[in-house]
Amino acid sequence: MAIEVLTVNGTGCEPGTAAVAVSADNQAFTVTYSEYTAVVGVGATPMDFRKNCQLNLAVKVPGGFTYAIASVDYRGYGYLEDGATGLEKASYYFQGSPDTDTFTHNFAGPMDDNWTTTDETDLESLVWAPCGEIRNFNINTELRVNAGTSDPATTTSLLTMDSTDGEIETTYHVAWRECEPGES
Repeated sequence: MAIEVLTVNGTGCEPGTAAVAVSADNQAFTVTYSEYTAVVGVGATPMDFRKNCQLNLAVKVPGGFTYAIASVDYRGYGYLEDGATGLEKASYYFQGSPDTDTFTHNFAGPMDDNWTTTDETDLESLVWAPCGEIRNFNINTELRVNAGTSDPATTTSLLTMDSTDGEIETTYHVAWRECEPGES
């Protein structure tokens, strides 16, 4: 498997702030973010409450095989004042396909801790790449923070996909299967 990042767009992944690496066994790939933070409150602009990142990937697989994303692990940090809320959301789909997997994880203040979420799809529900076709794979993630009942004039709440060393690894686990003869 070879993965190439074709485009990275969004307020959470400005050019040069996201990178992709493939594991040695070709069963997972990792996206590393360096500047992906949603914030509300003191010092934040009205647009800072929501950040997103859309990755458009070209995934080359050996002939006769196809793949699907089986599970995804996200890690980050959250600081939410009492009464504030946040969410991490992700959508996965192949270019030109109506099938989209979407997962949402909610957080509530008070919170001052690292967080981890996992999006996992049952084997029978996996969305497989069409056999014999090259379709780009899209991953659209979003972080959102709402002040709720906290006072945004005197407090700040935030969610990041960013660890203390400035990088976060999001790991995508890939499922493989052989295409059936004549399958397209």
